[in-house]
Amino acid sequence: MDIFVGNLPFTTTREDVGDLFRAHGHVSDVRLVADRDTGRSRGFAFVTMPDPADGHRAIEALNGSLVGGRALRVNAAEDRPQRRGSDRPRRF
Repeated sequence: MDIFVGNLPFTTTREDVGDLFRAHGHVSDVRLVADRDTGRSRGFAFVTMPDPADGHRAIEALNGSLVGGRALRVNAAEDRPQRRGSDRPRRF
């Protein structure tokens, strides 16, 4: 199950996000999204949890929780539609 994690503090690391979710089950991947030009975090990430039950538990537990003074937005990731004029498949 792929999970979107938004409103992360810009200082949050990939390890920080993984630790949050590992408390709720097995995490197979964490992708912290960074700005292409600056390399700075964009404040959101995607977490993959192979067991959907673990993923749903993590969403319930972490959505709205405070990290670094910010309330996280945590929900099941949705595929983004392709951009107009792009023939590349979109990844989330």
